[in-house]
Amino acid sequence: MKLQPGQIRSATPVDLESLNSPLPPPFEVNDPGAEAPFIAPRVLIAIVRIAEALAIAAAATAQLAIYPGFSAANPGVFYAAIIGSMVLGVPLAAQVMGLYRLEQLLNPLRAMPGLASIWIGLVAALAISVLATKMGHSLSRAWFLAWGITGFAWLMVGRMAIAAVLRHFNARGQLNRRAIIVGGGAGADAAISALQHSHDTGITLLGLFDDRQDLRSPGETRGLRKLGNIDDLISYVRNSRVDTLIVTLPTTAEARLMQIVSRLWVLPVDIRLSAHDQKLRYRPRAYSYIGNLALLDLFDKPLGDWGPLLKAIEDRVIAGLALLLLSPVMALVALAVKLDSKGPVLFTQKRYGFNNELIEVYKFRSMYTDMADANASKLVTKGDPRVTRVGRFIRKTTLDELPQLFNVLKGELSLVGPRPHATRASAAGTLYENAVQGYFARHKVKPGMTGWAQINGWRGETDTEEKIQARVEHDLHYIENWSLTFDLYILARTPLALLNTKNAY
Repeated sequence: MKLQPGQIRSATPVDLESLNSPLPPPFEVNDPGAEAPFIAPRVLIAIVRIAEALAIAAAATAQLAIYPGFSAANPGVFYAAIIGSMVLGVPLAAQVMGLYRLEQLLNPLRAMPGLASIWIGLVAALAISVLATKMGHSLSRAWFLAWGITGFAWLMVGRMAIAAVLRHFNARGQLNRRAIIVGGGAGADAAISALQHSHDTGITLLGLFDDRQDLRSPGETRGLRKLGNIDDLISYVRNSRVDTLIVTLPTTAEARLMQIVSRLWVLPVDIRLSAHDQKLRYRPRAYSYIGNLALLDLFDKPLGDWGPLLKAIEDRVIAGLALLLLSPVMALVALAVKLDSKGPVLFTQKRYGFNNELIEVYKFRSMYTDMADANASKLVTKGDPRVTRVGRFIRKTTLDELPQLFNVLKGELSLVGPRPHATRASAAGTLYENAVQGYFARHKVKPGMTGWAQINGWRGETDTEEKIQARVEHDLHYIENWSLTFDLYILARTPLALLNTKNAY
């Protein structure tokens, strides 16, 4: 059964598998939105508005090319003003009339009367304005009439194409946020009831997780199954798309609430505390809402609605240009590596990426092949015999990391972000995740080729726990304060930071 965005729906239950792994065991998730990314409605609607504005302009331009021709469109400023009025007026009026709501975009025939009234009204207003200003002699009436017909046709064809794309996204669950209820009993019952009696919630309820196994937390609450405990929840989020955690514990259970939240904050999700049945009331502006459910915002997913799109554009554009400009340098480094020692030019290493996903990071090989350390179980030190002659130079200058630009183009890395660490990387013999509380919170965003820690001197050797703690603190500062200008600032400072080779071996 297909559901419109905003309807409450539940995903298929999942099964747990136990694995011997430093990370929680993965889930087998049998619902269509498990891997498909969420598409923020705000971003989607903005793109649709831009697309419709371009379609209106394209229809006018195409009609000009057919008749009376661009040379006959004189004065050009007059025609540009008429076209611009429609390009700006139609999206603005459609927004006011609610024609960019998802249900309207999914059903273009439902939106047609409203769009037709907007189009006819604006065309009539323009015609009256032309007559009133006595500019009719400068306007091709045949063009204006033809565009008045073809422009609306283009608009509706565009709406139908958009609807087809959105139905595909909707079938995969990409237009709804995927939410988990954390905690059972009366609090969960009240929260689920509030959501089920709401309209336009824009969420899909996946299941319920709670540590309690007694009568206070039954196996099913209002049709929503309990899928496991908090450890299982962490595994679920690591291996499936989850956008929001709704914690239904009462604020009076402060110790238990703090214990659970301290384990969940490292996940790349929004964490909200249900305030539906709380007796303590805050000022109205303190709450956010999903339907009728009042929430207190505890943690936000990094980057926000526009952030991932802007960052992806930044990464692809700058990485592509960098590869073009640096290809001669990369060719020389590859040749030097090949001539210096036997073995492949590139070295790949598994590292933790976004949401603890394992990715293979590319580097120019800097060690002798028979001494390579794929898991980075032993730190590289000054004068390390495993490092080749060319390897010492390219490690100090960070030229060995240039192939990671291909990781950026593949979407596995970002240009700026916390540096990805190898699976067995350690400081003073202690694995990073054991040395720093909340270490995995650095994986709430994609790792980067450079970062806030690196330009502040925290690069190279991590022979003490204090060094890795300082790196993590800088990484978390970056995540909490991300902006496009912050990224560009870090990129601009990176070349200067690379001159400091004190700890780079």
